[in-house]
Order: sequence, then structure tokens, then C-alpha cells
Amino acid sequence: MKNSRILGTLVLGLLWATHSTALAYDVVEVKGGATLVGTVTLDGIPPPPKAYNLITFPDPEYCGRISDGQGWRLLKDFVVNDRSQMQGVVIVVEGVKAGKPFSLSIPKVEARDCQFLPFTTVVRDEHGIEVVNMDPVMHDIQAYETSLAQGTRVLFNSPLPFNSQHQRENIHATHKHVPGPSLVHQFQLSKGRKTFVMQCGFHAYMESWAIVVDNPYFTFTNETGGYVISSLPPGNYRIRAWHPSVKQEQVHTVTVEPNQTVQVDFSLASPVGRWTAHTIQAPPRFTSAALGRPVLIEPLVEHQRP
Repeated sequence: MKNSRILGTLVLGLLWATHSTALAYDVVEVKGGATLVGTVTLDGIPPPPKAYNLITFPDPEYCGRISDGQGWRLLKDFVVNDRSQMQGVVIVVEGVKAGKPFSLSIPKVEARDCQFLPFTTVVRDEHGIEVVNMDPVMHDIQAYETSLAQGTRVLFNSPLPFNSQHQRENIHATHKHVPGPSLVHQFQLSKGRKTFVMQCGFHAYMESWAIVVDNPYFTFTNETGGYVISSLPPGNYRIRAWHPSVKQEQVHTVTVEPNQTVQVDFSLASPVGRWTAHTIQAPPRFTSAALGRPVLIEPLVEHQRP
């Protein structure tokens, strides 16, 4: 374990050292930097979360700690409050060639309670991503690049061993999520593809999405759908609001003057119709009888509600 951590540190350092000179972004002093503020709302009724019957996937007892108590695991990719304000939307400023320091490190995604956290993040092309297992079950990391125009291509597929620091003999026990094995992967996206997605090959309800950025002017909307991007050099830019479950992202063009605060709001269209095949079925097609043994699925961490 110690050797693997040292190796991971060396890989991280090598990734930065190898590619730092290839970046097209320059760090300069920003004088008269402008600020972007705004809110992202969802236009329409939020769709129900995707639903997965835990009996049809490995580790139903452990992964059931986040379930609806009826054997269904819900993937809540839309987090919207009662004012239609949407959390977790990535706001990206395009066209910035020089400005404040690029503080984005190798992004870390945790496999925790059979979910990938965070659900949305950002990555840099020709850099890498780290995945850490917090669970006493094994995961299989499948990473892809994708775009509507060019389709999907596999970037890597690697097992993530179970976290041996937790007691496997009591799968229903609570634990402190001490970090387990870490997986570090470098990747290079094809030209034109700027969307990165990870899924667990064992647990299909584990997803994590990312968009590629080439400058540090990005952020994520908070629980009230708000965002702030500061120290933006004066100029003309395209501002994108991106969320993996919204088919059509929204783009605004804006001109910012020195020391100006500009408000740019977004409204993303909610999916309509039957937007996913993963829905709750009553009664379920498969029950614990299919396993030939009793299965205790307890929502120990969260009792998910549609």
C-alpha cells in the first residue's frame, strides 16, 4: 500500500512536469478584472431520478445503504430546489488565453457508498484523474470520452480493489470512510471531444461526468443555482452552462469591461417524455428470490426519495 501511494505521487508529479510546458494558457497579472455572476434555472418539471433494481447488480446489501428502502437505487442527477434553481451545473468561460493562475490540480473522484462523488467536475486534456475507493467492495472504473457528433471512445478500464480498511464481515456496519486504493490515470482526448464520463462496470448507477477546460475561469452552481467567476480580463467571451443530463447546453456571448460586474443567467430545458429506461417498476421484475437467498437492503446512509 505504501509503495502504491508513492507511485501515485510520482505519477502525479510526472503528469504535471511533462505537460506544464504544453499549455496554451499564460498566467499574467490581471488588472481591472471583471466579475461574472448569475443563476441557472431548470425550465420545466425536473425528471424523476434514474432507478436501478439492486438485485440485478453485485453487492446489493452494501450498495443498498443509499436506496429507497424498497430495493431501488436512485441516481439523482438533477438537483433542483423549489424555485427551479439548479445545483451542479458547470459554468465555463471560453476564449481566455491569459489571466489568473490555473489552480486546478488532478481532480479526485471518490467511490463512496457505491456512488461517485462529485457527480460533475472538470478535467484538463493530457492530464489525469484520480479515483479513490472508500468502499469495502470492488469497483471497475470504465472511462470514456464522448460527444454528440463523434460518439463515444474508451479511454481506460481498470479495476479498483476493495478497501480492506473496513470490516467486510459486517457489510451493514457504518464506517469513517478511510481512503483505500487510489487509481491515477492520464488520458488524452480526441480532437473535438470535450466530455469525460466514468461509470462502474459492476454498479451501473455509479456515474461521474466532467467537461474539459483549458483555463481557470470555471465554477459550479451552488444550492440556489448561483455562481461567481472573478478576476476575468476585459474582453469578449462565450459563457457556457453545461450539465451532463441536459441535452442542449446554453451559451451566451458577453463583453466585459474593466472592473465591471456582469450578470449572465441561464435557463436549461428539462428533458421531456421517457428520457431514461431506468425507472422504478412495481412490482419489480426481479426480487431476492432470484438470488436464492434472503437479502437485507437497508438504507443506512440515506433513504432516497424520488
